[in-house]
Amino acid sequence: MTSSTPRFSAVLFDCDGVLVDSEPITNGVLRTMLIGLGWGISERDCIDLFVGRALRDEWAVIQEHTGFRIDDAWLASFRGRRDAALRSGLVPIPGAEEAVRAVATLMGDRFACVTGADRGKVEMQLKIAGLDGYFGSRVFSGMEMPRSKPAPDVYLAAAADLGIDPAAAVVIEDSVAGVTAGVAAGATVFGFAPSGPTHTAPEVLRAAGAGVVFTDMAELPDLIRTPGRAK
Repeated sequence: MTSSTPRFSAVLFDCDGVLVDSEPITNGVLRTMLIGLGWGISERDCIDLFVGRALRDEWAVIQEHTGFRIDDAWLASFRGRRDAALRSGLVPIPGAEEAVRAVATLMGDRFACVTGADRGKVEMQLKIAGLDGYFGSRVFSGMEMPRSKPAPDVYLAAAADLGIDPAAAVVIEDSVAGVTAGVAAGATVFGFAPSGPTHTAPEVLRAAGAGVVFTDMAELPDLIRTPGRAK
């Protein structure tokens, strides 16, 4: 194997926390709205309970703590407030564009953005971050699947669309739900664990099934070319 030979048939990127630094913004809006419902939830608990998961699927825990069953109107209000905050404050993960550019050079069009979030949010974020041109139509939303992450549906759909065996793909994830989804799809999973309150600790990602954990996007191109070592 030479340094220009990829180890995998495709690279499947999560979006939030991997390509864009959206989780602090999104989680802040969510926490404010949950406090407004009467749940005095801490920042840490809000991160642990909701990061990496589709909010629509978490209605039971919200109802347990607030007595309120979130509905389409509440979700629409959340998304509107969230999107406004993202438009004013979103930045890409440091090194994400350079990493995606390197992956595009190595993989051709055999890479995709595979997210648990709604398509409108993801496409907006990729555009703000200047990444939309790399992914084109290769964006897959778990909200359009029967089940979102931690179920594997969206990763299986992305692999099918790219015409590859999911077992030959590598998934780049930063949350337990995302790692779980990638593992369930049969893919190799690399956990991304930079420092920061909304990112999951390396040992937690490894426990969820990540075979390699890295902390800097500059590491990714070499990891997909040569066998990596877990940190």
